[in-house]
Amino acid sequence: MTRHDPRASPRGGRTHRLGTPGTIGRRDDDDGIADRLTDRPDHALVGIIRMPETAIGPARSIGRRIIGATLALVVTVVIVYMDRGGYSDTDGDALSLLDALYYATVSLSTTGYGDIAPVSQSARLVNILIITPLRVLFLIVLVGTTLEVLTERSRQAFKIQRWRSKVRDHVVVIGYGTKGRSAVTALLGDGADPSRIVVVDNDQNALETASSLGLVTVHGSGSRSDVLRVAGAQRARAIVVAPARDDTAVLVTLTARELASKAQLVAAVREAENVHLLRQSGADSVVVSSETSGRLLGMATTTPSVVAMFEDLLSPDLGLAIAEREVERFEVGGSPRHLSDIVLGIVREGALYRVDAPEADAIEEGDRLLYVKKVSSAQE
Repeated sequence: MTRHDPRASPRGGRTHRLGTPGTIGRRDDDDGIADRLTDRPDHALVGIIRMPETAIGPARSIGRRIIGATLALVVTVVIVYMDRGGYSDTDGDALSLLDALYYATVSLSTTGYGDIAPVSQSARLVNILIITPLRVLFLIVLVGTTLEVLTERSRQAFKIQRWRSKVRDHVVVIGYGTKGRSAVTALLGDGADPSRIVVVDNDQNALETASSLGLVTVHGSGSRSDVLRVAGAQRARAIVVAPARDDTAVLVTLTARELASKAQLVAAVREAENVHLLRQSGADSVVVSSETSGRLLGMATTTPSVVAMFEDLLSPDLGLAIAEREVERFEVGGSPRHLSDIVLGIVREGALYRVDAPEADAIEEGDRLLYVKKVSSAQE
């Protein structure tokens, strides 16, 4: 498909409202650093990619540390007591279980009074190879608040590596403003797995909000191809383009379509006159946010109940919802108007036909039905 130059005026040489040539030209600059992020190893992407974490309360965190410290202490006591003949006490007595516990405690805490010491070669070797690492582990568990940050980075790096190697058929949402959040809410309301939704945004506060919902987040501009590659856009099932500005939406759509030629690409714009630019940039569907809101506002002044019904249909967790399903075998050949479901249209080979269209007179095998469903109490 021939790409349209967003800088060109569609109407008799008038400069289009999408912005200045310098704004659109930024894409050329991005191409020069397109692989800057993708060339990095996975551990260097910690902070750019953020994997969702399960929140752990303070009491549970402290409990885990106490259990870890106790296990290290018990292992040390067992090791010392089994080799008690290799240790000497200042009073000359053989080591008891209490002595082994006392030695393990003062040794792991690095107090080291010296009244009990390893004297045999085997005891000293055990101290070097086993008890010293246990001593370090004991200190990490008890004084590990700072080191926990390093542990968290390692855990994040491992999760990022595993996620990047396996992620397929996910949804990438570019822009987590009002439109992006609403899109994610709709996806989650339809039962989407939060871990299979990736949010790309420059706003760290927005990413924090997305991460709290269990979403994978990528910090960066959606107009940069390397950021989209890190988000796995080239393997995504669908890409939602929802930035705040229409010129950014065109640039992001161009970049996303170049990376993901087969993904379902949905974009939102504020002005209807920019729809054709999004279409020519590769968007499969374009939603005009300002005109849609304006229509609902106008209708609300005369028929508020109609607007309430629209809100109901567009809310997947309330009352009624618009859904899509495969046709049943017994429905093939019949009319969609005679089904118990309220059918709005038929999707046939990727094309949508309204229920009153001639093509929708009879249901064919392989069709999908758009219908109104009642949201069950379990979903509510």
